[in-house]
Amino acid sequence: MYIAIYGLGYVGLTSAVCLAKEGHQVVGIDISETKVTQINSRISPIKEPGLEALLVDAVNNSMLRCTTNGQDYLDECDLAVVCVGTPSGFDCSHNMTFIAEVSRQIAGSINRRRTSPLTVVYRSTFRPGTIEELVWPIFRTTLGRGVSAVDIVYNPEFLREAVAISDYFAPPKIVIGTRDGRPNARMDELYRRLEAPTFYTKYREAEFTKFVDNAFHALKVGFANEIGRVCCRLGISAHAVREIFVADTKLNISPYYLRPGGAFGGSCLPKDVRALQFIAGDVGAEVRIIDSIIKSNDAHKHFLYERVTNGLREGASILLLGLAFKAGSDDLRESPKVDMARKLLRAGFKLSIYDPFVEPNQLLGQNLGYAFLHLPNLGALLISREEAECRYFDLVVDTDGMSRLLSLTSTNVFDASSIE
Repeated sequence: MYIAIYGLGYVGLTSAVCLAKEGHQVVGIDISETKVTQINSRISPIKEPGLEALLVDAVNNSMLRCTTNGQDYLDECDLAVVCVGTPSGFDCSHNMTFIAEVSRQIAGSINRRRTSPLTVVYRSTFRPGTIEELVWPIFRTTLGRGVSAVDIVYNPEFLREAVAISDYFAPPKIVIGTRDGRPNARMDELYRRLEAPTFYTKYREAEFTKFVDNAFHALKVGFANEIGRVCCRLGISAHAVREIFVADTKLNISPYYLRPGGAFGGSCLPKDVRALQFIAGDVGAEVRIIDSIIKSNDAHKHFLYERVTNGLREGASILLLGLAFKAGSDDLRESPKVDMARKLLRAGFKLSIYDPFVEPNQLLGQNLGYAFLHLPNLGALLISREEAECRYFDLVVDTDGMSRLLSLTSTNVFDASSIE
């Protein structure tokens, strides 16, 4: 294909030479005359292992040429890939000046009578809603009835500096956002030689992907450093602790806990996080991230409660499916479902609970104490399966996916085990 790359920084230039290596004809566009001259002279303006060799090959084979004005080339292009920067603004939001300006340039250069639409691909990281609320209005306003001459795609990049070339050819994933979430033929052609999980989605989900990734990467670094500080204060080898931690890919490094849904609870996580907070404070290691974990979890409990009760009339009847910390057990210790039940009762709702594994007369020790401290009338709240299936409730709150196993009379079911 014939591809224009707008912005020749780390992402743009890396993409340009990699696309040229794959046999695509590439024109690079940048406002910096110095940068354009360097690239056309086979000199890379950035340092990236392996990039200069690909650049030399691309220019020598006439697969890459650069200019400060892409208007003369756009008619020939199948794709225009936008890789301009979105630096922090004074209020910490992304500065969208470059995105808006390049969008106007492309929109103003498109031939409205193209035989096939120009696919404009945005790779820059920006706020969800930017395509719909900033980019698309620019094209619609500029092109008017000729807006069908453009097809807009959002395709976030996952290139790490210093290994960007290998990341391009072996990406961890490919995310392609389109208006309706359906595949795009030119994007399929662009990536057909690459093997990676590919996700087609709508614009906003694709736009948010990099925020989630980068925030989690930052969280991991901060968390590891906090653990390292505690280890250092206690005379423990942080290296040995890390080696043991990362060896567990069943729980510690897995998608199991990275699923938005219910809050955490049970007999281990809350008490051990609090104990780690105490240890860190005792030895003088500040752990701001760890200090926030319990507060964040409490906030999530209240968030779920607000979602459950939104729009419900006062005194409505509610069936709570699942009370124990984990389905299949009777452990009620610090179960977020107990907190949910307590909040619903305090708000005046008529609550019933069905959990086939919880029998009040069989609870012992701390489990017994926790249950009756927080729900002293637990016995009166629990109902049988038959009653759960026969009675009508204004709302059924399903915390464990149990509703799929029951023949409920009520059809208003809130799935509290996931956030959709």
